[in-house]
Amino acid sequence: MSKINFSDFLNLSKEEKYKAILPQISSLIEGEKNLIANLANVVSALKYTFKYFLWVGFYFVDPIKKLEMVVGPYQGKVACTRLRVGKGVCGTVVEKKETILVADVNSFPGHVLCDADSKSEIVIPVIKNGEVIAVLDVDSDSLGAFDNTDKKYLEEIISKIKNIF
Repeated sequence: MSKINFSDFLNLSKEEKYKAILPQISSLIEGEKNLIANLANVVSALKYTFKYFLWVGFYFVDPIKKLEMVVGPYQGKVACTRLRVGKGVCGTVVEKKETILVADVNSFPGHVLCDADSKSEIVIPVIKNGEVIAVLDVDSDSLGAFDNTDKKYLEEIISKIKNIF
């Protein structure tokens, strides 16, 4: 893959940016065994590639309190430390075991307000042995910021990194 200079990168489409960042994420985690270090690099790469990402991070299903999730590596403002499974977008993703895109978080039943600037959200489950063990949560300060392109590539990123969990 040829190098892309920063000014050219800014002019890439959303899909082109995802295609450019996939090999970068692979190289960031290659050979590193530490889960926290790997996820910290993944969320940083995503946050600084996509300017409409207000907050991006992981929530882990708590192995002791299985009805709660606890915040993991993220980039953005201070986050809710714990979320209930079944409540809000993240908790619903854990129950349904599928990605959810929300164009307007204020219209999502039971939305958990961690940041009043958040307007839309996408959450992708990390599934291991048939169970959701974590979710990738991405918020934007724009309504309707996420679409099927985000869904496709964020799910691809999760499929590439889920072996590090």
